[in-house]
Order: sequence, then structure tokens, then C-alpha cells
Amino acid sequence: MVATRKEKEIALILGGSSGLGLATAKKLAAEGYDLCVVHRDRRNALPAIEDAFATIRNNGANVLTFNKDATNSEKQDEIVSEIEEAFGTQKIKVVVHSIARGNVKPMYAKDVPLLERSDFILTLEAMAVNLYEWTAILVARNMLTPDARILAFTSEGSTKPSPYYAAVGAAKAALEAILRSIALEFAEAGLRANGIQAGVTDTVSFRKIPTSEKLEDEALKRNPFGRLTTPEDVANVVYLLTLPEANWINGTVIKVDGGESLR
Repeated sequence: MVATRKEKEIALILGGSSGLGLATAKKLAAEGYDLCVVHRDRRNALPAIEDAFATIRNNGANVLTFNKDATNSEKQDEIVSEIEEAFGTQKIKVVVHSIARGNVKPMYAKDVPLLERSDFILTLEAMAVNLYEWTAILVARNMLTPDARILAFTSEGSTKPSPYYAAVGAAKAALEAILRSIALEFAEAGLRANGIQAGVTDTVSFRKIPTSEKLEDEALKRNPFGRLTTPEDVANVVYLLTLPEANWINGTVIKVDGGESLR
């Protein structure tokens, strides 16, 4: 459902129903963006999610939402076609990849399921390769502005191992490599691509890590400010990277952790 439209810049958020993605949706909407939000949630979670989207709409943003699997190629085509129908020739300025679909299992442990090859493949495809798939289809269909910003969320786990995080850490490392290649190869099309490395943030996805409580305690001790990163901290930097003044930032990973990774 789309409210009465005005000519605004558009942001496409992949994984925007909670955590970093939802905080980003709220921030960009508050800064005047119209939104296309793709998420994948169960029916019992939808009322709260729709309430959040309704609040964004009531504050003046046009919000087009899709409860569809953004990693499925057929669904990708459906979503893109619906965006084209809804917004016509208006192009997308910002693409934010916030999909957190992966397996958090140990490589070695007793009496618990261990990581398998299929776990790595699923996680890598959803949290890394999927970014390239969306970039490629949007460029091929000429749906991006000449200076579009491609942004994705990574973590310290891309370089620092942690129990239960092997598949996600591998996906984050691959995501950063893909971002650098997008920054290089799609520069001719005007794209800028960057990663945002968030500090430990209390989100639904983070809570699925069996060692999340320990990681939270360690982060509080490591962070110079003595607190966790919030989704709003990260959303603020997403917005900064959409500004004209940020158009020479390309192919890098920016830490948004208050200095947590310093020690």
C-alpha cells in the first residue's frame, strides 16, 4: 500500500522490519525519503511490524512494503516490477542491505548440531551474494540514480573469530569483498558502495547467537563509552553516507561502534 506520492528520493531497504533495517527506514523517512521495504516475517509478527510501518507513513513518508523472500530470484523480479509500477520513472537513490539470515552453529562442540556445508552456503548466499544480485538487477533495469549509494551492514566478526559465528563471519568477510568489487566495477554507472561495521547491537538477530550475553558483557567492557551500539547510531551513519558531501567515500568499511573495536 502506498500513500499519496510526492516526488522524493527513494530508499530500498532489504531486511527492514526490525533492528538496523527498521531504524534506517525511520531515519531516512524522517529525512524526506520514500521507502521500499522488503522483509520476511511470520504472520504472528506482522501486526507489530505493520504498526511500525504505519507510524512512518503517518509522519509523511510513502512506504511500499513486501513480505517476500529477497533471496529468491523469482520474488526479486516480482518486487522490482511492483516498484517500477508504483514509482514509474522515479529512481532509487539508496539501497541498504540488512538481511540477517544465517546459521549460528559451532564448528566443534559436544551434543549440539555442528555447522555443515549447507549452513555455509545458505548464509553466504543470503548475507553476501544477495547484495550483488540486487545491485545487478537494479542496474540492468536502470532503476538507480546516477549517484546511487549501495550500503550494507557488516561486523567485527568478518575478521575476528567467535564461537557459533563461523558461517556469519565468513559471509561478512565475503560481503566486504563484494562491496569493494561493486565500488570498483560499478563506478562507471555512478554507484558508491560502502559497508558499515556496527558494534555489538541488541537486536533480534544478535539474540539468536547462543553466546550473545557474553558478547554483550565483553562489548560493554571494551567500549570507551560503556554502552552498546544502538540501531539509531547506525541509521545516523547510513544517512550521512547518502549526503552529497559523502560522494567521494567509496569502497570502504566505516566503523560505527563508539570505539569498541579499539581494544
